[in-house]
Amino acid sequence: MPTDQVCLGRKRPVPSCPNPLFLEWLTELRDSAKEKGLKTQYVYQKAISSLKKYPLPLKNGKEAKILQNFGDGICKILDERLQKHYRENGSDAPIHLATTTSHRSNMASSKQMEKPQKEPSGNLSGHTKQTQKEARKEKGTKKKREYVPQKRSGGYAVLLTLYRHTQMPGSKGFMFRNELQTEAQPLSEKSFTVPDLGSKYTAWSSVSTLIQKDFVVKTHNPARYSLTDQGLALAKKLNYEETGMTKEQVERVSEEEDSRDAPDVVDLTLEEQDDEEDQEEKESWSSKSSERPATALSVNQAGVHISESVPTGKSQTLETGRTAMGWHLPPGSYDIVLCVDFIETTGGSSGRKQELVKELQRNGVTFDIRKLNVGDFLWVAREKMTPVPGQLRPPVGKELVLDYIIERKRMDDLCGSIIDGRFREQKFRLKRCGLRKPIYLVEECGSAAAHLSLPESTLQQAIVNTQVVDGFFVKRVQDVKESAAYLTIMTRYLQKLYQNCTLFCRSRELEGDAEDESEQTANLSCSLMAFTEFNYGAIKNKCQTVREVFARQLMQISGVSGDKAAAVLEHYSTVSSLLQAYDQCSNETEKEKLLSSIKYGKLKRNLGPALSRTIYQLYCTHGPLS
Repeated sequence: MPTDQVCLGRKRPVPSCPNPLFLEWLTELRDSAKEKGLKTQYVYQKAISSLKKYPLPLKNGKEAKILQNFGDGICKILDERLQKHYRENGSDAPIHLATTTSHRSNMASSKQMEKPQKEPSGNLSGHTKQTQKEARKEKGTKKKREYVPQKRSGGYAVLLTLYRHTQMPGSKGFMFRNELQTEAQPLSEKSFTVPDLGSKYTAWSSVSTLIQKDFVVKTHNPARYSLTDQGLALAKKLNYEETGMTKEQVERVSEEEDSRDAPDVVDLTLEEQDDEEDQEEKESWSSKSSERPATALSVNQAGVHISESVPTGKSQTLETGRTAMGWHLPPGSYDIVLCVDFIETTGGSSGRKQELVKELQRNGVTFDIRKLNVGDFLWVAREKMTPVPGQLRPPVGKELVLDYIIERKRMDDLCGSIIDGRFREQKFRLKRCGLRKPIYLVEECGSAAAHLSLPESTLQQAIVNTQVVDGFFVKRVQDVKESAAYLTIMTRYLQKLYQNCTLFCRSRELEGDAEDESEQTANLSCSLMAFTEFNYGAIKNKCQTVREVFARQLMQISGVSGDKAAAVLEHYSTVSSLLQAYDQCSNETEKEKLLSSIKYGKLKRNLGPALSRTIYQLYCTHGPLS
């Protein structure tokens, strides 16, 4: 009885995936999520497994929804990639081309399996190696594709904003997070602060990708964001494309800029203008360019670069509302608004706190309730914005903080803050907040002060010290109604004071570069901080430096005020430097008197031997303190 030959292994090759483009895109998404450490990599992996098992070609991402592990999000991404594929390769570009190729290769391989003796093995191995080499080469070229963020995405907006900021005359070369988010928001379709419905990611999430790909660098604390050389080149191309230039024009302008040693004024619109007035204007610009001492590129509201002259040593105001110090608000373009900390309207005695709000409303004061990280009341100059047709709310205007900030204290609150140490800490933070005119508003509450834990004389002495020693302006009132009246009068006073002033934005980090205050007042202009930067810099529990922690430690010692702590920090900025100074002393008496001769305050008094001995015992006593 004849026996049939037994064939081991598969009788026919496994068919390849009939949707190679979808498979490739999902693999890229999975690898990208894996690099970032996101859990979405597992979602993409499940979708890849389902797609490999499906034997039929798919026309679009919507059809893929019938597969397991394919949701609306993945289908939408595939459709967007497919539309981009059609734009780049034509509307009739094949998406299943690899299917026929793989089918032919499979047929050829099956024939080779049927007739292995007819072809020499050397040629087969050589052909296989060549195919693998070409596949590797093709794969390598795909990996080297340049990263370009999608238009109107978060990364796109951040790159453009940083680039345009660097092109401003007098730019500091970096931007803070809040400043960057505010400036970049109009260029992005997604919000930088509020995630989309059903998602935890915002437009700001793309900044981590820019940092990872070495387009943006993050330094310092608070964080500063700036462009790398690679990011500057990419942002420049994106900015040119934003002005309506074609790809060829962008490349030509880039080549011209690279070939020049010194940057000249470049017309970035590169559009043919038939209007005679525009042509005359161009000729006048070119004729005057040789007479200008310096030129720079500024950005107008439409995003187009316009050349402006910047005389050396002066900050000339540009049409866009930006100067060498930053953007500005001209007279009449802003409103003075009182900002009330939300703690002053909620919690505690709600009836008493609501009374303050009702009094302000009765007095016709424009106020806004928000979270203030330092102080209870302050005033901002808010840019006037016209409502946009079709939008529920008008656009958010820029805000500058005026130099007046108020800390409100009832007598019972003052007593509690002195006992638990908050009183000194609050004064210390108010001095460091960057506003020049801090005010203490004290509500004496009549006879209620007689039933407190501390004697009234102690409280009165603390109030006097706040005014005389610490330099705060102290305003005493009787009750909530008088507090509201004072806030009303201050609001109207500031509205009149600033009605003819041009307000310039200054950075808290660059306060030394600002002009003198008296000179600014004479010129009816003021240099103020943006509210977002001010409030972020005043966060109580943010990361602190060693110097700041050392200052807080010193201020916990009885008798050490903010001025005394600052005087010690001028000589010894860290605990380590102070301990090294103690080690260099020859005997115990010298160590105890090490800090006694340090001058502090306006009167330059000595710290004294008693306080010096206390600090020495705190940091150098090994056992319990006596």
